[in-house]
Amino acid sequence: MKVLSGLKGSGKTKKMIHMANDLVETGTGSIVFINKNHRLIYDLKYQIRVVCMEDYPHITNIDEYIGFLYGIISSDHDIEVIFIDGILSHKDVHIPDLKEFMNRLSDISKKHDLDFVVSISASMDDVGDCLGGCELLA
Repeated sequence: MKVLSGLKGSGKTKKMIHMANDLVETGTGSIVFINKNHRLIYDLKYQIRVVCMEDYPHITNIDEYIGFLYGIISSDHDIEVIFIDGILSHKDVHIPDLKEFMNRLSDISKKHDLDFVVSISASMDDVGDCLGGCELLA
């Protein structure tokens, strides 16, 4: 599992878009990009499944979000990577929730043999203890 962390405006989303678009050329499985709204839909290659969370307003906490991820995974057993852009921008997801969320993503990753790339709009000082064994991307 990979994490991009930094303050708002530090280029995390652009880096994730670049990573996802590059993976279309080199990857072997499906790619899912979860974003808060529809603004990135034209920046990502058409082969990438874009999921806009504003279309699902009733997903408001980590339990519901994890269930939503299971639904995505169950509909496509060839998913290689799920990109989650700005997890803290979703309703009722806060820094204290990150440790549990990352642990659950790690379990899903191992069980379903897929990777997650998650961006967090916060400084490393604020979230460092929550990330456990995640690979931090610069």
